[in-house]
Amino acid sequence: MRFSLKQYSTLPGFGLTLGYTLSYLGLIVLVPLAMLFLRTANMEWSQFTALMTNPRTIAAFKLSLGASLVAATINSVFGFIVAWVLVRYTFPGRRFMDAIVDLPFALPTSVSGIALTALYAPKGWFGAPLTFFGIHVAFTQLGVLVALIFIGLPFVVRTIQPVLEDLERETEEVATLLGATRWQTFYRVIVPMLLPALMTGFALAFARALGEYGSVVFIAGNMQGKTEIVPLLIMSKLEQYDYAGATAIAAMMLMLSFVLLLVINLLQRWNRKSI
Repeated sequence: MRFSLKQYSTLPGFGLTLGYTLSYLGLIVLVPLAMLFLRTANMEWSQFTALMTNPRTIAAFKLSLGASLVAATINSVFGFIVAWVLVRYTFPGRRFMDAIVDLPFALPTSVSGIALTALYAPKGWFGAPLTFFGIHVAFTQLGVLVALIFIGLPFVVRTIQPVLEDLERETEEVATLLGATRWQTFYRVIVPMLLPALMTGFALAFARALGEYGSVVFIAGNMQGKTEIVPLLIMSKLEQYDYAGATAIAAMMLMLSFVLLLVINLLQRWNRKSI
């Protein structure tokens, strides 16, 4: 005589929860994104090509992509160092420093933009001495880079930190016993294990910087062809009631975001396999 125990769940059954999930995602995510592509599809190909090859559009994409790439690279280097210090060393104020890393997450982007502008303005605390040496940050492309570094650092640190905490010290000790120097242990043992997490942090910082608006709009100066980023260009198109142009540029950014999302998912899968 066989007895079967029916598994009960606190939530409704699979069919009902799946329906709610698909409906919610469809209304909140898929429908707005689909309307973006539909609005862009109303443009003629010649109009779309002319918009994307416009010098102003090209300059905005070059600045957004280039500054985001450089900022993510810098954050990968220094974010790795910050994560290493927070995990491997004990010192007074470590918890405070660990909390400070999350500050760009908590601050509204407009607040961080105003703060950075005040610091790096020609008469600011940092801007005044830099201006004395002929280095101008605020209202230049360098200011855009500074803002993107500021908002992207936590993504690298918080991606590397848990992986670094899970690394077994015994592996490093074995390498040392086998005659490896500190540099060889770091380069051949530690770096390969942290590389997937480092690449994931780089991709997350790059994706975050690519779509940043609030912290950049104040410090950039927003000069056409020089310090105008893509999100600001979209806003300018909307203010001029050029909805077709704004949606076309937004659709291009959305496709870039899809590619980045795919890359991030692949890197995260690689990271899980390497742990």
